[in-house]
Amino acid sequence: MIRKLLRLRLKKPKVLAVLAALLVSLIAIPAFSGSPLMASQSATIQFVSPDWLAKNSSDRNLRVLDVRINPLEYFAGHLPNAVHIADNTFRGPNGLLPVQYWNTSKLGQLFSQAGVSSNSRVLVYSDGRDVLGATMVAYLLERSGVKDIAVLDGGFAAYKASGQPVTQEFPKYQLTRFTVQDNPLIRVTLADVRGFLNQPTVKFIDPRPPKLFSGEEKIWTRNGHIPGARNIPWVSFTTGNPATSEGNFHKLKSLDEIKQILASKKITPADNVIVSCSTGREATLQYVVLKHLLKYPKVRVYEGSWTEYSQSDLPVETGADKVA
Repeated sequence: MIRKLLRLRLKKPKVLAVLAALLVSLIAIPAFSGSPLMASQSATIQFVSPDWLAKNSSDRNLRVLDVRINPLEYFAGHLPNAVHIADNTFRGPNGLLPVQYWNTSKLGQLFSQAGVSSNSRVLVYSDGRDVLGATMVAYLLERSGVKDIAVLDGGFAAYKASGQPVTQEFPKYQLTRFTVQDNPLIRVTLADVRGFLNQPTVKFIDPRPPKLFSGEEKIWTRNGHIPGARNIPWVSFTTGNPATSEGNFHKLKSLDEIKQILASKKITPADNVIVSCSTGREATLQYVVLKHLLKYPKVRVYEGSWTEYSQSDLPVETGADKVA
């Protein structure tokens, strides 16, 4: 088409205008492909069964991270070759806000101390209600450039119940040189959120408990949620029962059940999905499920979440969500 236009008399203003518009559109294509909304799919995070470790234990490139917060639980028993690094190690104050993810250089140092390199395969697990710790570290591994990541479905409780071997031995390993390859395409900032408000193609998911979402429970200086957000408590994706505390909060429901939950909130694969919670930790479970298990193409985490949003001048909505 360009050749045909070039053969025309380019002195004609209309032809020049058409040619200019065409060239601009062609130049713009790479810019769109690099848009933050087109989240990178270069990494994979999967949920794996307890026998997965036995099948992959001979892989010398595999690293296992036990991210339970209480080290005494690790001392009492853990997966073979698991390195203990509590999930709360990865966050702290940044001079403005508490419990924020450390900068990329410090994240790289922490992974190096745990024996993880940017080329490692990594299995992450926790226990009890702390599937969030496992998905948070999995998210940070992806954020830092690791490509092959797994979360143990059911956590340590399911692994132990399966009869797989448990040890109290501490693994001996060498520190690595972890080169962070930061991926900003899987997260958004407060400035991004400001621009997304009232955009119908952008759907905010808030996985906090209903009382926090509605603003009924008073914790922050401003309480409630991002206008238009859909409340899908994170526990609803697991087999745990929050009313009785029974079940396994580290084990996922079937993907068909999770799809039904999302459909009831009118969340579709066509949406640009932003997951925002209290501190950026709860959001990682639904991020992993939607992006990596359900293959939604445009899912990101608002890391600052309500800790940051509540301190801003942006509007706050209260009450239950307004899904028709």
